[in-house]
Amino acid sequence: MTALLLLASFVLIVGGALLFTNAIEWAGHRLDMGQGAVGSLLAAVGTAMPESLIPIVAVLAGAEGTDIAIGAVIGAPFMLATIAMMLVAISAFAYRERRDSGREVRSDLPTTTLDLVFFLALFPVALIVGVLPLPKAADVVIAGLLIVAYGLYAWRTVKKSEDVQDEADLKPLTFDTSREDPPNRFQLIGQLVVGLAMIIGGAELFVEELTVVAESLGIATLVLALVLAPLATELPEKANSFLWIRRSKDSLAVGNITGAMAFQSTIPVALMLILIDWKLDRYALAAGIVALIGGAIALWRLRVRTFGAPAIVVFGSLFVAFIVFVTVA
Repeated sequence: MTALLLLASFVLIVGGALLFTNAIEWAGHRLDMGQGAVGSLLAAVGTAMPESLIPIVAVLAGAEGTDIAIGAVIGAPFMLATIAMMLVAISAFAYRERRDSGREVRSDLPTTTLDLVFFLALFPVALIVGVLPLPKAADVVIAGLLIVAYGLYAWRTVKKSEDVQDEADLKPLTFDTSREDPPNRFQLIGQLVVGLAMIIGGAELFVEELTVVAESLGIATLVLALVLAPLATELPEKANSFLWIRRSKDSLAVGNITGAMAFQSTIPVALMLILIDWKLDRYALAAGIVALIGGAIALWRLRVRTFGAPAIVVFGSLFVAFIVFVTVA
């Protein structure tokens, strides 16, 4: 039964991602937003909902949910900076013959640079605060500053983003039954809602079933949250980016990941600083440090526009190194 539920959750997440990517491209077109802003803001924040909801649900469950909340918040950027980036590199290589740019990843460089610089500047705050004995009032002030910082980042992203899509380049909206004229607002909103609901429902089911398996194997709660929860909840970003890379929409694909990293370094951290006692152990710190290393490497490779075999190996090795650390430490 667990295997069937895991399969069902995967189908929900991938199906939801297909609906969501299609609708988000139309939403960005309607708002005259550049592809970088669509990927870094609309897609990233939307698909970040599953991993943002898990820590809140865990906190509401009681004190025993603190480890799950911390693991989900720190684990999300860790997974994005390793597995998700590795998938971008693999996808570009695998579809090099059908892509306009071949193996090169041509993202909206100003936007993705802003995303990753923002992440590399703000995420260390989450790690530093997690090891310093600060009073709760200081945590709340820092949380407020993180929220303001994200607001400024969002404004700047929209201002810098380029490459607005032409309507002829868009696939018909799935919920548009006529296909002879542009979709109306209700069809667009309806598809966004259904896509997000499928993503969230599938991710929650995936985490729940993986939790059953992990607990039966005696895996620590924090380690479970750091690895398994983000592995499930980050599937939307991975699926979306895979689909966009295949279609040569690199700005959307990369922005979806880097924008989620920028979001995860601020809003979820701010919420946890307010709601719980934000204290990080060695496993959480290690995951955070690996995420920063992966983010720095991604910034470097995106600026030179090449994601070859060495990048695939490096991103994969970072993930494996952390797994080895939590296994032997």
